[in-house]
Amino acid sequence: MIKKAVFPIAGLGTRFLPATKASAKEMLPVVDKPLIQYAVEEAYEAGIRHMIFVTGRTKRSVEDHFDTAYELENELELAGKAALLKVARSIAPEDMICTYVRQSRALGLGHAVLCAKELVGSEPFAVLLADDLMVGQPGITAQMVAQFTEWHTSLLAVQDVPREHTNRYGIVSGLPVGDTLLDVSGIVEKPAPEVAPTTLAVAGRYILTPGIFKELENLPRGVGGEIQLTDGIAQLLRREKVFAYHYHGTRYDCGSKLGFLQATVDLAEQHSEVGSSFKQWLQNRAATPQTAPQA
Repeated sequence: MIKKAVFPIAGLGTRFLPATKASAKEMLPVVDKPLIQYAVEEAYEAGIRHMIFVTGRTKRSVEDHFDTAYELENELELAGKAALLKVARSIAPEDMICTYVRQSRALGLGHAVLCAKELVGSEPFAVLLADDLMVGQPGITAQMVAQFTEWHTSLLAVQDVPREHTNRYGIVSGLPVGDTLLDVSGIVEKPAPEVAPTTLAVAGRYILTPGIFKELENLPRGVGGEIQLTDGIAQLLRREKVFAYHYHGTRYDCGSKLGFLQATVDLAEQHSEVGSSFKQWLQNRAATPQTAPQA
């Protein structure tokens, strides 16, 4: 059973400036939840109860979000707003543990995962990148935990991407194991389309054995002068099996403005409170000629 999840959230979110100048990009809301809450809820659904956040100096709002807001809860209780009080208390269930560790220098995703070593200990763990908002039934992490229970080896979530986009991802190669698994023989960080071994790209979900820490500790800096998680996994392949899992669901790249807007529209259409009204608004808007906004 996977008991711990690591959330690397120390990045600056420069692609969303000026919104992220003083706020954590992981707190950007998609409809009515911040990105980080979607990721934490996905991990919680998978049975994980210990959430480890690898933070930076602008991430205090994430800690506050998962803390108890006594004043807010008291105001809601006095006002008789039971439904809103339930929402506020559901953000961090009583059986969920939140732990925070600082990544003092921006040395890459591999370094961020390494920062969690002492908190993870000697057990397998999940890694979730909040920039990737992933939707599935069951959730993507729950799907991967089920696979880990069967295979007991590191797993990488993967998806097919257009060949011209391989230079945006870690790309895996290997031999199929059934319909959804690949026995990984190689992984390369952001290869040019003409040399990419496949078009299977690593998405922002991982289950890793503690052996990854030894590899990350001994890695030289890679692309961009950073310690790359992809390079650590490539080294891990020399000692352990690693499987790629072709998940069932949808991924939104919320590290980009386009992906963030796509997630907002799709999840707004599905929202229990505003979904039907929002769909109607979209239909009416599409049927009505649009005029340019006044300067």
